[in-house]
Amino acid sequence: MAMTPDQARWFADTFAAVVRNIERAIMGKTEAIRIAVTCMLAEGHLLLEDVPGTGKTTLARAIAQTVQGTSNRIQFTPDLLPSDVTGVTIYDQKTGEFEFHQGPVFASIVLADEINRASPKTQSALLEVMEEARVTVDGRTYSTGQPFMVIATQNPIEQAGTYRLPEAQLDRFLMKTMLGHPDRENTLRILASGGSRPRSAALPPVITTQAVAEMSQLASSVHIDTSVFDYVARIVEETRASADVRLGSSVRGGLALVRASRVWAASHGRHFVVPDDIKVLAIPCLAHRLVMDPESEFNGVTAIDVMTKIIGGVAPPTERVAT
Repeated sequence: MAMTPDQARWFADTFAAVVRNIERAIMGKTEAIRIAVTCMLAEGHLLLEDVPGTGKTTLARAIAQTVQGTSNRIQFTPDLLPSDVTGVTIYDQKTGEFEFHQGPVFASIVLADEINRASPKTQSALLEVMEEARVTVDGRTYSTGQPFMVIATQNPIEQAGTYRLPEAQLDRFLMKTMLGHPDRENTLRILASGGSRPRSAALPPVITTQAVAEMSQLASSVHIDTSVFDYVARIVEETRASADVRLGSSVRGGLALVRASRVWAASHGRHFVVPDDIKVLAIPCLAHRLVMDPESEFNGVTAIDVMTKIIGGVAPPTERVAT
């Protein structure tokens, strides 16, 4: 059943209330917060590439507080083991049985801090849980519950002792964005209100985790015209045809763009997706999935440059396709 205009208005009002609440902890970063909330409601995971001190941990905790969820932080290091992430089965001598002890991945919002500092083996431990929201240990499967979102961070400057994220893992992140440093006005607001207690700890809840699940289900009913599907397909195909790209986006990237665009449209009070939604989300959803040609990368061409060129070159649809 398609979303109605009244449901779209309710969705937009609730989305705006969630964003405003998170903004009380992360000041002056409305667009990045909207991206993060969109990612959560699209049931995806977010990759933040940013320098330390920009509020990545605060963002994760603020989202969890706002939706009455739980949050855990995992500091990734070279000696971190997969069991340190997912949990481990321990033999209880008193009962004579094996008991599973949950790892920090069992939370509504999981902050994987500096994920590229862990070995590929530990990074791969996140693959199943990110894709299916469950963990398998010693042949038994444990669900993480809903909502479940991984917010992973990596430092774009300090690369010593880091491991490049595998393409298969990058593909599991629905979106990638950055927070960046606040402007002067918001810096002054932060300094004036600063204290020893994190601002996210004092945030009141706005919605419940059950409401998040309902909003996610509602967003999936947003209408997308066939012409918009074709527009997404053409953008994805152009990422593979670019001379600056060694490996373009997979179909999973196109699906991610479609899922995110439904939430983005509903957040603006629309029960249908327009081409401008695709334009706004193409870079956050697709840029991190591109593997750049080494020579182009050496010449300073970035994935964002490629996506900007593609968005400008692929003509959006101007009329609906009759079905």
